[in-house]
Amino acid sequence: MSSPDPRNGGTNDDEHADAPNEPVALARGALDALPPAVGRPGYDPGTLSHGILHFGPGNFHRSHQQVYLDALMSAGGARDWGVIGASVMEGDKGIRETLIGQDLLGTVVEQSADTSAAHVTAVMTDYLPVGDTAAILSAMVDPAIRIVSMTVTEGGYFVDADTGRFDDSSPAIRKDAADPESPRTVFGLIVRALKRRRDAALPAFTVLSCDNLPHNGEVARGAVVGLARLIDETLADWIDANAGFPNGMVDRIAPATGERERRLVREAHGIADGAPVFCEDYLQWVLEDRFVAGRPALEQVGVQFVEDVSPYETMKIRILNGGHALIAYPAGLLDIEFASEAMAHPLVAAFLEKVERDEILPVVPSVPDTDLGDYFARVKTRFANPKIGDTVRRLCFDGSNRQSKFIVASVRDRLAAGASVDGLALASALWCRYCHGESESGATIEPNDPNWAELVDTARAARENPAAWLGMRDVYGTAGDDARFGKAFADALEALWKDGTSTILSRFVGV
Repeated sequence: MSSPDPRNGGTNDDEHADAPNEPVALARGALDALPPAVGRPGYDPGTLSHGILHFGPGNFHRSHQQVYLDALMSAGGARDWGVIGASVMEGDKGIRETLIGQDLLGTVVEQSADTSAAHVTAVMTDYLPVGDTAAILSAMVDPAIRIVSMTVTEGGYFVDADTGRFDDSSPAIRKDAADPESPRTVFGLIVRALKRRRDAALPAFTVLSCDNLPHNGEVARGAVVGLARLIDETLADWIDANAGFPNGMVDRIAPATGERERRLVREAHGIADGAPVFCEDYLQWVLEDRFVAGRPALEQVGVQFVEDVSPYETMKIRILNGGHALIAYPAGLLDIEFASEAMAHPLVAAFLEKVERDEILPVVPSVPDTDLGDYFARVKTRFANPKIGDTVRRLCFDGSNRQSKFIVASVRDRLAAGASVDGLALASALWCRYCHGESESGATIEPNDPNWAELVDTARAARENPAAWLGMRDVYGTAGDDARFGKAFADALEALWKDGTSTILSRFVGV
């Protein structure tokens, strides 16, 4: 499925097209000095007022939600929906300082295999000091804030792997529940802000998850209301009845920014930007229209509003995110650096094709006006885009939180249907082998998961006892107890250690 293009600006078909010798440093006063091929805001950033507070304004948010808002603002709308950035993560201090230093402007470079187009967005009105809970709470209590959105990663919602429901046993959640006036988690801050709004007779806001989770709105509701219920039952009931938690499916590949991207935006586009975002030219957002305090008219710039987002999110999470997991770990073990290079590797590409066609697509429910085969074909093209520079290491990151949503969900459906799980079991075995900590060449795999030390210990134990790996209840839940999955996994892991990744992939795909 393709989506309307909300961009407002020029294109640059040559990544090394004529750019000024001296790049223009991003600043509001320098917008008119940008090279002619660079798209720029069709509005005065100084005229915007805030309506959204967003937790985690990283690359994905700035290449997705902000791009849609920028397009709508450039078309004359949404001038009261500017974004305030917020974060509780110490690691975000650097990006905040960079963005503040360039007047909260950011360059988004959209790339296909043949084109590269740069556009400067200006939808942020502020970026609060990182970890300043007083400032964050004050902003959320402001009646002008009608949406609190977030990209806090799949693992940031305190979800039980088996039930998919809020897990209130986390020490961080327990700490916020015990001391609700000094919250430290995003959800603790949201609960505290909503309490203040209730006490001041102010309306609740909409909590908008932009993370890759099935039913992400309901998951966010579970975390907010679940934490509130540990604090005050009446507050939990008020939040449940008055706040909004729409489900949504978000889609755009936006790798991490490094010196390569900063150099490219200088040399190819003539912009000195300390935090440019490079992304693919594909963009999609599907939302349920369940906003309690108004929303921007995003349908005018290509956002799809639907009654039930479930089919869209299942399609994306299983086929695209699951596909990333399928290519990531064999590629990591084979010392392949970029996703596009993984797609050029005949065994990795064939493994993706076979598992998707044989095991994943058959358990993905139908999606309105969408052919799943065509969707998967587009996914492969996107993965193979050489301009993106999406690293295999990024795709391998955080498997302890992603595997349960992207791979194990399909395993459960296959087991329930009495169908084969050989390919999905091999995918899990490849992840386990990766977490042993060294590639096939013997190169050290540096820590690449919030739970890396635990994963390494478990992977090493699993070499002799495969059940140790499937015993990770927070990942596999009861699927790890299934004898069919257990045998397929054990056989795959033993074969990987005996014969190596390339041989096992070749044997599996029949080459």
